[in-house]
Formats: sequence, structure tokens, C-alpha cells
Amino acid sequence: MPVTSARLRAPLAAAGIPVLACGLALAGLGAWTASGRAGSPPHVAVTKAYVFQPFGSAQETAAFFTLTNDGGSADRLVEITSSGTTAPPALSEHRMTSSGAAYRRPVASADVPAGDGLTMTPHGIDVTVRPKGVWRPGDEISFTLRFAYGKPLRVRAVVVRPGTRTDRPGLP
Repeated sequence: MPVTSARLRAPLAAAGIPVLACGLALAGLGAWTASGRAGSPPHVAVTKAYVFQPFGSAQETAAFFTLTNDGGSADRLVEITSSGTTAPPALSEHRMTSSGAAYRRPVASADVPAGDGLTMTPHGIDVTVRPKGVWRPGDEISFTLRFAYGKPLRVRAVVVRPGTRTDRPGLP
């Protein structure tokens, strides 16, 4: 009798582990679906938008956006346009060389994760722009942000002096 029960236990244990793993995965997917997040589209919003006032004779400056995505799917920022610039705005990422010099590298898109978002900063992802005319602090510049899956967002970014605290209340 002990030989027969040992012969039965081995196949049952071998089959039981994958069945248990599938059951746990199914329970997790069921909970995700029940929460209403399964398959829901991205829902991106802009909570802050500002652009640095050009400094001196600089032809380029940078715009920054804080994006939130409370949808159930990630999205990707793929294009930015503005009528207030002389050239199309470009997504870029700032990097540092081993000697400490900074440089800008163009990027094709920027991820906006589900349940999270993207905060652009001077030390990471931002938008390089060439101003049309003179921009002064307090001016508002219109931008349209286009995404891979979500609807385009039209937003006005306020011009601030470089170095201005952007975490203060009231800044768009």
C-alpha cells in the first residue's frame, strides 16, 4: 500500500502546483476586473504647466508639464505643438557626461504610466521650445499635447524665470 500512495502523490503534487498558480492568477485578475480597472482606457490630465523665460540671447528654452494618469492603461506622449513657437516643440531628455557637462538628447515619446504619471524637470524629460516673440514672466503660451491612445490636451503654460520655485500653490 505505501508504494501505491507514493506513486499517486508524485503526479498529484506535480499537477497541483501549476493548478494552484493558475488559480491565484485567476483570482488576481478577477479582483482587478471587479475593481473596474481592467481594460479601462488611459485618462491623462495636466496638473502643472510652465515654461522658462529665455535667458539673454538664447534661442531655445524649456517647457515642463506634470501629467497624471488615473486610467487603467498606460499612455505615451508622442507629440507637442504650439503656435507660440518658431519651430515645433521637441521632447528631450537631459543627460550628463562623465566630466559633468550636460547635454540634451531628443526622444520620440515619453511614457505616462497608469495610476501614476510623468513629472517633467530640468534634470530629466522636458520640452525644448524656440519662442516666437518675447516671452515675459506671467505670459501664457498655448500647447497641444498628443498621446498614443488618449485624446489631445490643450494647455496653457505660464512663463517663469529660470530658478523660480515651481512647487508653489497657484502655478498652473
